[in-house]
Amino acid sequence: MPFLIMILALTGCGGLNENVEIKQKKYVVGLDDEFAPMGFRNEKGEIVGCDIDLAKETAKRMGVEFEFRPIIWDKKEAELNSGRIDIIWNGLDITPERQIHILYSKPYMDNRLILLVKKGRGLNIKTLQDLKDKVVATQAGSNAENCVERDDAMRTSFTNFVTYPTFSRAFKALAEERIDVLIIDEIAGRYEVARRDELELIDVTIGDVSKFGIGFRLGNVELRDEVQKAFDEVIADGTAKKISEKWFQADLIK
Repeated sequence: MPFLIMILALTGCGGLNENVEIKQKKYVVGLDDEFAPMGFRNEKGEIVGCDIDLAKETAKRMGVEFEFRPIIWDKKEAELNSGRIDIIWNGLDITPERQIHILYSKPYMDNRLILLVKKGRGLNIKTLQDLKDKVVATQAGSNAENCVERDDAMRTSFTNFVTYPTFSRAFKALAEERIDVLIIDEIAGRYEVARRDELELIDVTIGDVSKFGIGFRLGNVELRDEVQKAFDEVIADGTAKKISEKWFQADLIK
């Protein structure tokens, strides 16, 4: 009888798993905290940005918490697949190279690569061919680096191709004229030009137009689908549109 009572206690009223919390309540979102306006630190040191607002709203719909953790962007795949972070949500371009290591959401914003130079230098850059014999730079691990590395003819035409761990270091190098040209995402580039009088945007597209997506560990389809479902709701009810207009004065969300 004691054994039977024990079995009934374990199996009754919903069984063994009734009180087991299956869904994780907190997820770590990795980001480059110097990639304005998608994710960066404000004057108070708080992590803010368009992707931060979108992610927070998505977490609210899921009933979970997102912790935002700065990472070295060049190490993002290792951070994700080691389990130190669960999600990458920070202007993450969807590329064939990254799809080998990252599971993506549906794309939610278009992006392209453009050029920044120091204003007044008179470099006279109007086409890609004008990058010949220039010192060109971008962020390590970025879509821009992948794009340049895929194009041998373009890369070898440069005097030098330099990568920096963060765009803030690249901006400093540009201001100090240690580099001639910076390749950057258009969204981030236009934001910086609006803030920095010394920068000038050159409207030349490098490579193809790409798309931003949310990144997850390979095989973590369940989390990807939960985030996608909640994010779709954020888009459908107009909340994503309001967030985009807050940061870009336009609705850039697909």
